[in-house]
Amino acid sequence: MAEIASEKKYNKWIWILSIAIPLVVAVLFNYRIEGVERMGFLPPIYASINGLTAILLILAVIQIKKGKRKAHETIMKFCIVLSALFLVMYVTYHMTSDSTPFGGEGMIRYVYFFILLSHILLSIGVIPFVLITYVRAISGNYERHKKIAKITFPIWLYVAVTGVIVYLMISPYY
Repeated sequence: MAEIASEKKYNKWIWILSIAIPLVVAVLFNYRIEGVERMGFLPPIYASINGLTAILLILAVIQIKKGKRKAHETIMKFCIVLSALFLVMYVTYHMTSDSTPFGGEGMIRYVYFFILLSHILLSIGVIPFVLITYVRAISGNYERHKKIAKITFPIWLYVAVTGVIVYLMISPYY
């Protein structure tokens, strides 16, 4: 039970970050930096980061199934770094640019907004799952890590893949 005690010391930070990150993003999303040129080059970069994250998440699962724990750990840490990098670029873009309205009509409009809304909601919801999953791994509680990773993985993968889909659907309207 030493692993669980080790986990508990992180719980406060997990919840603080799980609440603070979406709040800070929401505030910064609506804040414009005046006098700074629009950073229109960022969306394809952060969409690519989402795509790379999706590929690496799958690769990490393959590695752990092969028993390659160190490779799995390295890839997962890189996925966390990529997600943080995505977030910085995403907020930076929106602080320098107005949101682009989706121009599609008919059924594709409903599909786009469904994907976008589910992407946004799950990107917020996945934060505590990622943090808890990570803490359980670094605490050495691999059984509990494995249980929550089975929930975290598909949500995180969905967020990464739908991030790319949202970009591809909105990109003609930039």
